[in-house]
Amino acid sequence: MSLVTLLPFIVLIGAMFLMTRSAKRKQQQAAQMRNQMQPGSGVRTIGGMYATVKEVSDDTVLLDAGPGVELLFAKNAIATVLSDDEYNRIVHGIEHDLKSDADIVPDDASSLTETDEADGSAAAAASDDKIDLGKKDAAEDGAGAAEATEPTEAEAQDEPKKTEGDSGTK
Repeated sequence: MSLVTLLPFIVLIGAMFLMTRSAKRKQQQAAQMRNQMQPGSGVRTIGGMYATVKEVSDDTVLLDAGPGVELLFAKNAIATVLSDDEYNRIVHGIEHDLKSDADIVPDDASSLTETDEADGSAAAAASDDKIDLGKKDAAEDGAGAAEATEPTEAEAQDEPKKTEGDSGTK
């Protein structure tokens, strides 16, 4: 047999070796992560449930899923061990701000400009005035618009009712 006929088989065997090696490495990392679990750490199971580790034994993990709810899981059922910040963000909705010492950026530009007391009271008085943007007041136009858009009872009874299958075209 020549080298040209053996080359596809060699490439195929090499690809299979690389795939099994990367899968084995991922399994070892997952096993190492599960072995490093400690009571008090937050976890996510393969079913998507978030809980806190209460006890760890050789093959099982006792999880605290809520007040008075303790669940016994196999270690292999733990998908991820979460950091404290990530667990609190997901489960409790607590955002840990890493930039808490940094200056707070205001939402509007008014706090960026310095004003005197007289200017501040004048600006506050000016902001109380209504600005007309060319739109009609809803109270003036509301009664006429409601009458124009709603059909009368006689018109509503004359039209046949549509069912789910009707498309409305004739």
